[in-house]
Order: sequence, then C-alpha cells, then structure tokens
Amino acid sequence: MRLSFCRKRGMSKSISRDAILSGCHDTTDQQRVEEFRTFLSQEPSLVGKEPDDHTILRFLRMRGFDKEKAKEVLLNYLKWREEFEVDKICKGFKFDEYEKVKKCYPHGFHGVDKHGRPVYIERIGMVDVHKLLKVTTLERFVKYHVTEQEKTLNLRFPACSAAAKKHIASTTSIFDVKDVGMSNFSKNARNLFWKIQKIDSCYYPETLHRLFIVNAGPGFTLLWKLIKPFIEQRTQVKIQVLEDIKNLAEVIDPSNLPTFLDGHCTCTEYGGCLFSDKGPWNDPYILDSPQGMRNTEEQRENHVSPRDVFGYDAENLHIKDVYDVTPERAPGFRKPEEAQVSHLPLVTQKIQKVESVICDANAKFQTLEAALKDTKLVLQGLVEHMEDLREMIIVTNNAA
Repeated sequence: MRLSFCRKRGMSKSISRDAILSGCHDTTDQQRVEEFRTFLSQEPSLVGKEPDDHTILRFLRMRGFDKEKAKEVLLNYLKWREEFEVDKICKGFKFDEYEKVKKCYPHGFHGVDKHGRPVYIERIGMVDVHKLLKVTTLERFVKYHVTEQEKTLNLRFPACSAAAKKHIASTTSIFDVKDVGMSNFSKNARNLFWKIQKIDSCYYPETLHRLFIVNAGPGFTLLWKLIKPFIEQRTQVKIQVLEDIKNLAEVIDPSNLPTFLDGHCTCTEYGGCLFSDKGPWNDPYILDSPQGMRNTEEQRENHVSPRDVFGYDAENLHIKDVYDVTPERAPGFRKPEEAQVSHLPLVTQKIQKVESVICDANAKFQTLEAALKDTKLVLQGLVEHMEDLREMIIVTNNAA
C-alpha cells in the first residue's frame, strides 16, 4: 500500500487545501493570525517556510494565544517535519502490512458526524500489541500514523468541508474500551502510546473536536488514572465517557456507526467498517467539484461549549466519569423474591436472609480482590514506567 498524501500535495487539481482553508476567519482569530505573522517575520529560520493561516491558528490555540510559546512549538514542529522527512514519507512510504495491522489493531475512519466532521474509531480492547509488532515495527507504524495524520489534514478535512459547505478542521473520535485493563498496557504498548501521543499532541494539535469513550469498565478506570496525567489539559476537556452507547446516535447518524457501536453499518463489501475508510474523501463527486470548494464558509473549530453545534446540550448527556465506576455484584448473587419469602416458615426466612448476607459479602470480597489485583498491576506499571523515565534521564544527561 503506497501512501501519497503530502502536505499540499496528493489531491486532485480541483481539491486544493488552500482553497478550502483560506478565506475569512473569525474576525478576532484573523487579527491574531496577522499579528502573529508580523511577529514571526522577525524569525530568519522561517523565511520560505511560513505555514498557512489555519496551521498558525492551531498552534496559537495550543498555547493559549501566547505568541512566544506558540512560536516555540511552531518552530519545533517545522524542525520535526524536516528531520522526520514528513513530505518524503508521504510521497513514497509503502505500508504493505496495512491489512495485517488492521486485524491486530482495529482502527480507522468511518463516515462523518452530524456536523460533517470525520469520525475516527479505535477498538482498543481488541488491540494485540504483541501480534502487531510481529507484522510491523514500531518505527514503521509511527510513519504510517504520520501519513494518516497528513491525509486527514490534506484530504479528509478539505473533502468534508466541501461536502458540508463549511470549514471542517477537527475530528470526532470514538474509543471502544470494552475488556480494556492493565494487561493492555504492557511495556511495548506504553512505548507505542507515548510515541503516538507525543506526535499528536506536539505536531498535530487542535485537530480533535471530541473523543467519546464507550464500554468503559473497572479495568479501564485504573488504566485511565495511569494515562490521564500524561494527556494535556486542553485535550482532557474534550474527552467524555458515555455511560450509554446509544447516546452516540445524538452526535453521529446510525448510518455512519458500525453495528458494534449500536449503528446500522456493516461495510461487508470491505471486510468490515474499519477497513472501508468510508467518507466524503472517497466520493469522486466531492473530489472533482470546484463549486463545492467555493461554497465553503469559515466556522470556529475546537471550541467545546456547554451547548454543542449538534443541537443538544452536552452537559445533559448521560456521561459517567471514569473515576466513578461502580463494581457490580457477583453474577451468582440473586435477591430472594419478597412474595416467596412471605410464605416461608420463619426459620427458612432467617436462613435465606443469612445466605443473602453471605452471598452479598462474597460479592464484596470478590470485588475487593479484583480491585487489589488491578491495583497491583497499576503499581507494577508505574514502577516499569519510572524505570523507563530513569533510563531516559540517564541517556539525556550523558548526551548533554
């Protein structure tokens, strides 16, 4: 599989990234961008490398419109692009193991939300990092991830903008964390997570509109406590855990949701929804329609407010914080029916009450035992992570 979605390249002649992304910003944002461009004009290393307005706006938002801080991260981004050879990778990188990777790391884009943003899905509970690293390497997977980010910036966002006739520059993501626990956070999994997290956070900021986490259980709660401190606050506020998966339909039409997310789509002709890459970016009419490009209009992106543009009140969604996952009782526990108890002799009633108390206590012991087991795994993971950090500090000190 050859991936060829370079920055400002790789699109048909009628679908130009500049055509979609240039134009009238929000007045305040436009003024900030122009002031920042003036500020950047004093930087010699940026001569001939000036990014487009929306890239500038993303990095300004990333640092709360602090010019000095935004300049620092923007220069780091441009330096990384050059050192990582992003444009070269996009033009010539072949990821022949694509289908094998998808089977042990189910992920992909699938349709759009009700606002027109591309929908990205990961089934984290089904990720097998051990198998993943047998079919590819960490370095190759990171390169593949970067090409997908570039494809989203240069093809998916412009195509979605043309289809929705308004500016689209962020994604709606869904992480299915069914069966996720500490066992999913092995050393190889942590290395993969840290590398991807760094790239997304440092070099592709402000491209996430909202992340919905579904099918969260107690195992994920403990894992989230370990991961959350490494996620920037600006990203954390966009993450919501849905108590009821059915609420996804308020944000995404069921036709754009796979059946495993309570939707209607199967994409059987592609071997499954996460293999299809379904969306406007694969619609020939959208790609070849200059008129669609001219009809786009600017909207402020990545602003999370209590009243969402979808038309529902985000604060009233049935959202359960991951720190508040109430463990269920043991599967064998059943409360005696009151109607039956009332007709039993007094001694039998007392025996059943004792049995009920014992069963309830057993359920609590099982819950406590499981919690202690998961806590032990968390502590083991923290120890291993601290060892990794210690090694990185030693290497850094030696290099200095």
